[in-house]
Amino acid sequence: MLGGTVNKTRDEARRENPVALAYLGDAVFTLFVRERLVAVTSGKPSELQKASSKIVSARFQSEFLERLLPLFTEEEAEVFRRGRNAKKPTKSKSASAGEYNRSTGFEAVLGFLYLIGDESRINELLSQIDPSAFETEKGVTAFKP
Repeated sequence: MLGGTVNKTRDEARRENPVALAYLGDAVFTLFVRERLVAVTSGKPSELQKASSKIVSARFQSEFLERLLPLFTEEEAEVFRRGRNAKKPTKSKSASAGEYNRSTGFEAVLGFLYLIGDESRINELLSQIDPSAFETEKGVTAFKP
């Protein structure tokens, strides 16, 4: 991913505000999704943005979480619960409160893993996304400069 991780200790990362972890995790997830979209398709930026918005949404993350929850370590499950239950300064406009809370928990786990420098675990978890999620509406297209 970016390579310049902060590399906090597990204890330091666990003490971070879970909403701050989710803030960081949102960026990690967005970058992962954009990298994957660019790797599998050469669509127009507007198509890439539309596909990215669908995947990065609270609704998609909440649904994807069903596949991930059984894979979480005890530590990741605790970070997830803290993120899910944290008081958030904003509300989602396009997802239910439950979906938004679950997506915040998911993003907190990604932020935690990023802070401790565990990029391989991030990739292991995110590799569980169904590859068809990365197809744009127009499918894979060749780039024409």
